[in-house]
Amino acid sequence: MTDQSTYTAFDGHRQIAAGTAVAVATSLKKRQADAAAVNVLVFDDRTGREVDFDLRGTADEVAARLRPTNVPDTSTAGPRGPGRPRLGVVAREVTLLPRHWEWLASQPGGASVTLRRLVEQARRASAFDDVRRNCQERAYRFMSAIAGNLPGFEEASRAVFSDDRAKLAEIVSLWPADVAAHVTRLASSSDMEEAGH
Repeated sequence: MTDQSTYTAFDGHRQIAAGTAVAVATSLKKRQADAAAVNVLVFDDRTGREVDFDLRGTADEVAARLRPTNVPDTSTAGPRGPGRPRLGVVAREVTLLPRHWEWLASQPGGASVTLRRLVEQARRASAFDDVRRNCQERAYRFMSAIAGNLPGFEEASRAVFSDDRAKLAEIVSLWPADVAAHVTRLASSSDMEEAGH
């Protein structure tokens, strides 16, 4: 889990918590102690997928498990010597036809530089479509998990995938307010664009 991710918890059709993993899990831990939660589902706002938080132990132990652990420790790294800077490059296998390898080899910077450049160009060219598709998918995942039995679910799904926001708003207006608001937010691209998705 990254520190940029946000989560939303629902007890039935009522939103009970929203925020970072630590904030939501701490809130759920308190509700668990009060026996206040009955049917709690937690969703990753970035993907719309349901997630489980390990609520065993104290609130501090729960929070400690959810804090990011993938932050590199640079305090003991010392000064770097000459050479290429660390770019976070990951090596993976790429299979291409011989004519593709020949063309890549003839490009300035070689195959790796050319492939990175081509990927970045493709990412920029399809950025809008990627954001829209991700919004549709996350809204649908959330709806399927929590609103599958609500009236108009099929029509709402079609409205999400056809990007018909007016129709979606009309259908979800009959749903519980917290569910309707969350579906509408997930189907919107504004928060993903702000996050630089």
